[in-house]
Amino acid sequence: MKAKVFVTLKPSVLDPQGKTVMHSLHSLGYEKITDVRVSKYIEISYEGHDRKSFAEELEIICNKVLANPNIEVYHYDIED
Repeated sequence: MKAKVFVTLKPSVLDPQGKTVMHSLHSLGYEKITDVRVSKYIEISYEGHDRKSFAEELEIICNKVLANPNIEVYHYDIED
């Protein structure tokens, strides 16, 4: 199985990297871009077929390693 994990800043947290990308896009002429948020995308492969166990481990991994729960949120999709 494989999990696709998406980690994003909470909406209330400033995103300086996103602002830098947005300013770069504006300088290239993409003036209609109104906001950019930069996020993390992580793929994790899992040996086994127990989706529930994988999801439980993913919750722990996301909370302890992949995301800072003070400023980030995450969600994931598990594929067979």
